[in-house]
Amino acid sequence: MTRYKVILEYDGTDLIGWQENRQGPSVQSLMKDAIYQFCGVRPDVVGAGRTDAGVHAVAMTAHFDLPGDTSANTVMRAVNFYLTGKPVSVIDCQIVSDEFNARFDCTSRHYKYVVLNRPSAPVLARNRVYWVPRKLDVSAMRRASLRLIGNHDFTSFRASECQAKSPIKTLDKIEITQQGDEIIFSFSARSFLHHMVRNIVGTLIEIGLGKPYDIDEILSAKNRSSAGPTAPASGLYFIRADYASDDHTSSV
Repeated sequence: MTRYKVILEYDGTDLIGWQENRQGPSVQSLMKDAIYQFCGVRPDVVGAGRTDAGVHAVAMTAHFDLPGDTSANTVMRAVNFYLTGKPVSVIDCQIVSDEFNARFDCTSRHYKYVVLNRPSAPVLARNRVYWVPRKLDVSAMRRASLRLIGNHDFTSFRASECQAKSPIKTLDKIEITQQGDEIIFSFSARSFLHHMVRNIVGTLIEIGLGKPYDIDEILSAKNRSSAGPTAPASGLYFIRADYASDDHTSSV
């Protein structure tokens, strides 16, 4: 068996998310189907993250095993051929050691959330941003976000269906930048709770609209109802996954 590490780009608008199930097309199911059409094998495709329905990815890392020793370039070209017209593309492929695991070896995950803050609704960016027509106070959101950096109990920002064993996470970075009408929230952490980023963004947006939310009080409450609403999936992007070493790569 040969293990392949791939980097995937995808538009999550019409997908049910990463995880394969019977509800509709997912990133995992589209990859499995394309690989099967290529070589008659339908392997498990393990991703660095499990994005929800409507969430996009700029560079999602995943791995899978195939029999034989087909070159990484051939695998990438073949899988992309069978992904033609689908909202998923393989943008890089490498042969790695059998020990590499896209999920468990990941040392940091990076997301961004894009808000379009203008009176007019998006047309070209529809389903790729969260449109907020009222003016947001970016400085207030930045001040509030600083209270979330570090090690905290994020129960108040955790979805009720979250399956993580512990609500305690270390948020390494939140940066809020503005580029024209777009406000971009950047997040980095080793791991995140289900809906954690979207719940944080929804709360910060409420603060940006002048709502009297206090981050310290929300964290102390350890209750989802104490925080703001969940921001839509359309504005969320998985940016990349980091790994401690690239020594696992053997060839391209």
